[in-house]
Amino acid sequence: MTVPTTGRRERKKAATRQKIADTALRLFLERGYDEVGIRDVAAEADVAVTTLFSHFASKEALVFEQDGDFERRLTQAVTDRAPDEPLIPALRREILAMVLHCTADGAAPIYRMIDGSRALREYEESIRLRHAESLAAALVADPGLTQSPTACRTIARFVIDAFALARDSADPEAAVAEIFQMVEAAWDVA
Repeated sequence: MTVPTTGRRERKKAATRQKIADTALRLFLERGYDEVGIRDVAAEADVAVTTLFSHFASKEALVFEQDGDFERRLTQAVTDRAPDEPLIPALRREILAMVLHCTADGAAPIYRMIDGSRALREYEESIRLRHAESLAAALVADPGLTQSPTACRTIARFVIDAFALARDSADPEAAVAEIFQMVEAAWDVA
């Protein structure tokens, strides 16, 4: 079986997107999020403003450029788990991996920037709501789960909030463990 390769156009597009995101983050961290405009990012990345907007819907989206990957990983934790693997441990494992990635060395300045910007905090909250809905949809669609759509939406919100709470904790691993004990208990009741 052969693995399909990415074509030249797709590779160039992905490289341009990454260049824009990297440039934006560097400028935001150097000068401050509110001090950098879209035109500044486009000029520094050597792309047209229209090119920037073909890759990112907004200035805030530049900061959260891995948003789609995060959402995909969460839904795949549900859809790609083994038939005999319980749901909550699969979600716990994925959230822990994401939290550890986001709390690794070098991530702190990014989260300080997010915390310091009302626009970024609001954007992050809208992302969390969208991720919770995607996760809830994956839970509802899972034929092996019998919980109600309301229970699925509730657990999805808990899981998304677990990421944010653990990421901001002094001991992220302990926070994930503690939070997921409660999530599992809630799921068992549902």
